[in-house]
Amino acid sequence: MTIPNFLTLVRIILIPLLVILLLEDQLGKALGVFVIAGVTDALDGLIARMFHQRSKLGAYLDPLADKLLLVTTYLTLAHLSMLPIWLVVIVVSRDLFIVVGVMTFIFHGVKFEIHPSVLSKVTTLMQIITVVIALSSPTFGLDHMLLYVFSIVTALVTTASGFHYLMMGIKIWEGSRTNDHLNISKENAER
Repeated sequence: MTIPNFLTLVRIILIPLLVILLLEDQLGKALGVFVIAGVTDALDGLIARMFHQRSKLGAYLDPLADKLLLVTTYLTLAHLSMLPIWLVVIVVSRDLFIVVGVMTFIFHGVKFEIHPSVLSKVTTLMQIITVVIALSSPTFGLDHMLLYVFSIVTALVTTASGFHYLMMGIKIWEGSRTNDHLNISKENAER
């Protein structure tokens, strides 16, 4: 197992601990666990690039770990009324939409590669910052307006990213159907 994949697994293992700490109202500790999870995310990508430890497993596992961490955290924070429900619906819907798209491609044998876009990386960053602000607000007495502003910006970039993935998905789908048509035409011509 590569070091980046190990770090990704650590991030996944931290998720239940984070939820327990949140539900037990230990926000400072929860913030610490969330930050550690974020650091493992940054480190796994950095190590994979610097030491040429990219793997096919990591290409799937890393974004899955990110989605599990963020979706679980957003749902838990919504349950605790620490994030607006509308934001959580947008964040979770986008990730479900992406997972359904990937599963549809796999089911139909559509070949694709996972390459997160710049917009997707900005979306993840905004979602992380919003969680950090939500967890920090009670402890550090941050203004609720700050969380509200970040919630709006996060919702906007998350929505834009969802539409971006939709457009990419349509392009990949149409490209695969065109290739299938070309392959069928070629097979018919060879008969």
